Amino acid sequence: MTEATAWAAVLGAASGALITVLLVLARRLARGGGDLGSDAEQAAYRALHEAGLAATHLRGGLAATHLRGGLAGSDLDRAARHLRSLLGSATVALVHEGRVVALDGETSDAVQDAAVSLAARVADSGRRQVTGGTDGEGKGIVGAPIVVDGRVVGVLVAVADPMRAALVRAVGEVADWCAAQLALGELDASRAALAEAELRSLRAQISPHFIYNALTAIASFITTEPARARELVLEFADFTRYSFRRQGEFTTLAEELRSIHSYLELERARFGDRLQVVLRIAPETLATVIPFLSVQPIVENAVRHGLEPGERGGGIRIEARDDATHTEILVEDDGVGMDPEALRTLLNTEADGAHVGIRNVDLRLRQLYGPAGGLVVETNTGAGTLVRMRVPKSQPQHDLALHTGGVRT
Repeated sequence: MTEATAWAAVLGAASGALITVLLVLARRLARGGGDLGSDAEQAAYRALHEAGLAATHLRGGLAATHLRGGLAGSDLDRAARHLRSLLGSATVALVHEGRVVALDGETSDAVQDAAVSLAARVADSGRRQVTGGTDGEGKGIVGAPIVVDGRVVGVLVAVADPMRAALVRAVGEVADWCAAQLALGELDASRAALAEAELRSLRAQISPHFIYNALTAIASFITTEPARARELVLEFADFTRYSFRRQGEFTTLAEELRSIHSYLELERARFGDRLQVVLRIAPETLATVIPFLSVQPIVENAVRHGLEPGERGGGIRIEARDDATHTEILVEDDGVGMDPEALRTLLNTEADGAHVGIRNVDLRLRQLYGPAGGLVVETNTGAGTLVRMRVPKSQPQHDLALHTGGVRT
């Protein structure tokens, strides 16, 4: 198990426990405020509510802003406000790399200087530190390290008058909780970086094999059919512009199909009548949001590894169906097929070279839609290949920045 996977498992379990408690309390609230019962239950609800609000604003990390006032109303400032309410202290500060990056409560220079000074001692020792008011009768300040992956990435500081022993303990617990939220934020960033790396891998697979064949096909028409050669140059430009675009991780099925059309026109220039294509696209599926470069690599795989090895060529069927809550997309070829056991090994182990595109698509779909959201592949040696993917029609969590430029209509 990788370190990232272990983090995800531990933090996921903790998040699941928190959600369970919140659901129980929410159910009680729905039945009436009196059902919360004791003051302790009401206090627990308020604490969980503030923690949930702070969590959202901590995920971006402590490096979001280094100088106070640089980002008015930043996420870290909002997080500090909820943390102060959670702790019940007069002031809360988050200190990162020797600077106060968030502050709620008293904002005087004296308080900020005291927070930075205490945070430096906490960072050096890696342990909680308290100054002033330790007898519970005067104003005091307490700082606790925020530790992620064995590193002190920041310090949570609280000021109270009087300083209470319970607050000292609470600051340590809340600092640990902040560390868990920051670790989850890093995990999200790592997941996004992995998705981008997989996209780069898919783009890299396009260039060496396909570009050579496409340019060779175009060259063959320059003298005999210059008009045809010009059309193929435009198709090639559209295909490469779409495939190497940098905007967004999502597109629509309609846009991906335009790029697939350009790709297949270029392949027809090579195969001639040996390549037959059948499209069955339900109009209502065209607006479906799909991961960028998810269908196109499957079509390329069908041509390159299904039809190209055989001398007779063959046919490809591309179908999109409206299936209630999902759009089902199928790509089928009648080519050479593949041994099912070899396919299973391919999809479950890291591999370079042949079929890497289809494996990357499968991984991306599973990351986005869960273990059941991957590709379903039916194949056998000499029997062709059918690849099926199901994409939810409603995906409000994905920020789709539709990119319509660069594709000729």
